[in-house]
Amino acid sequence: MKRLSAILWLLLAALPAYAQTLTIKVGVLRQTHSRETLSILDLPAMDDGLAGALLGAVDNNTTGKFTQQNYEVIDSKLDQEADVAKEIDALIDKGAHFIIADLSAQNLLDASAIAKKRDTILFNISAPDVNLREEDCRANIIHVAPDRAMLADGLAQYLIWKQWRRWLLIKGSHPEDDALAQAYRRAAKKFGAKIIEERLYQDTGGGRRSDSGSVQTQRQMPTLTQNAAAYDVLLAVDENNVFAAYLPFRTWEPKLVVGSAGLYPTNWDAAHEQWGAHQLQNRFIANYHRPMNARDNAAWLAMRVIGEAAVRTQSNRPADLLTYILGKDFSIAAFKGVRLTIRSWNQQLRQPILLSDGRMTISVSPQEGFLHQTSELDTLGYDQPETKCRLQ
Repeated sequence: MKRLSAILWLLLAALPAYAQTLTIKVGVLRQTHSRETLSILDLPAMDDGLAGALLGAVDNNTTGKFTQQNYEVIDSKLDQEADVAKEIDALIDKGAHFIIADLSAQNLLDASAIAKKRDTILFNISAPDVNLREEDCRANIIHVAPDRAMLADGLAQYLIWKQWRRWLLIKGSHPEDDALAQAYRRAAKKFGAKIIEERLYQDTGGGRRSDSGSVQTQRQMPTLTQNAAAYDVLLAVDENNVFAAYLPFRTWEPKLVVGSAGLYPTNWDAAHEQWGAHQLQNRFIANYHRPMNARDNAAWLAMRVIGEAAVRTQSNRPADLLTYILGKDFSIAAFKGVRLTIRSWNQQLRQPILLSDGRMTISVSPQEGFLHQTSELDTLGYDQPETKCRLQ
């Protein structure tokens, strides 16, 4: 009897340890986005990106009630003069060893250096730079956002499927436009399209919306697009939202516009509702009173990746979660028709690319007939034999 009582006492003593809730703190480190847009409909919300992370935490906590896990979001918004190192140190000091990062490429690399010293994982939700997945890849960054190569390949596959192989490319004058144009040149070569000509739109500054009446629309756009050799689509390359939205319905010839306006590639769009996505869209609108954009969705998905790994490992240790995320057993549902996985060679999330006109999803890449020996999703972007990534 005494022995039985001792065993019972030990079991009761251990019970609080099993019932103890595991807290997982996730930081959201986000940059300030320009409010100089061509349309007032594109103005960034005050909770841009953050709202997606918060909804992801709600979803994680729904499961967490049963798995004894609790997810907390710690927000940090950078102004133009903010010190990224200090901000990321502050988040880690508050216990956030998982950080959802909406940062430029250089700021993300700077943040990675600090995070590496402090056992912290970053989830890139916005930087599309290919070098972050290739020659400048880092072992403590998971790329949830697609890179420019994936986006360009997604659009290119659809244009090839439609037999629209001749492209007139008009690009902006910013470095980001050069990088995006290079991604489209690569996609054209990869899938058999031809860029018949490239033209430059020089950004001369000025108020984008206030100058739109006469300077950049009805008079300038036809001139910019006239006297071109025969082409099927006009490919606008304008990552900084300077001119592309002015092109539809204003070209010299009645041509379709694709790329940065017209039909555009994205990881998420407010009009997407297939595969149960309307359920996610409706919950987001109900909670945050606006549509879910691409950054919001990437932040939501990053939070869900963290939640999935934490449930499977029953841990909040970054090393445990990272090992699981990069392992063969990891996958995540994302309302995109297939379960998503991580490319082991550069830690990029495999995912379909949506093609939208802003009103509805026109198509989803990879397109039918674009085959791959491992995953059709690896027809988008840099495949393993092409990678220059050496994780460090």
